[in-house]
Amino acid sequence: MLKFFYGPMDCGKSTLALQLNYNHRRQGRRGLVLTKHDRSGEPRITSRIGLGNEAVEVVDGLDLVELVAAHDRIDYLICDEACFYSVRQIEQLADLVDDHGIDVYAFGLASDFRSQMFPAAQRLFELADEVSRLQVEVLCWCGRPGMLNARVVGGVMARTGEQVVIADTGAGAPAAEPDGAAETMVHYRVLCRRHHRTGDLGEPSPAEAAAGREAHV
Repeated sequence: MLKFFYGPMDCGKSTLALQLNYNHRRQGRRGLVLTKHDRSGEPRITSRIGLGNEAVEVVDGLDLVELVAAHDRIDYLICDEACFYSVRQIEQLADLVDDHGIDVYAFGLASDFRSQMFPAAQRLFELADEVSRLQVEVLCWCGRPGMLNARVVGGVMARTGEQVVIADTGAGAPAAEPDGAAETMVHYRVLCRRHHRTGDLGEPSPAEAAAGREAHV
């Protein structure tokens, strides 16, 4: 079965991926853990509550069917950050389910900072046997349910730019501008639909305020 678990940042996708891997392994099943662009910058699945596990980095061009075939027996795959995979790699996940009887559990964002779907996520919606929105409550600064991910560049919500820019949800990390100009602090925040559409970020979080003070020291 191909299952896709999705939701905004901070809703516990990586935590659930790690829990599922643990549950399957303790029953004697053999699996592979995959990821792409993990927040750690390493081939690992990490969660914001401190859990982690080694993983295979899904680089562009990696054939997932060949990856599985290189192992004696694989019963399941845990695929974190699947929204960043290529569409072809999502097709390969479906092939592994249909042709090899492997269970695939994919986790990722549905949409990018512009509220547009990632191509891989769209293909997962189209192909998955089961799609589940994670129910761990994430709140916008206003208290409404957080639905969409906003990219904040230099304290302002971005509307244009590369679809994938790696940063965390904390106070931000330096990221080079596309033209190679000076680095700008970039981070992500979860907003409700209203404030994502208006670009209203509310008051800076304590971490953002602290980062701002440090930048001006």
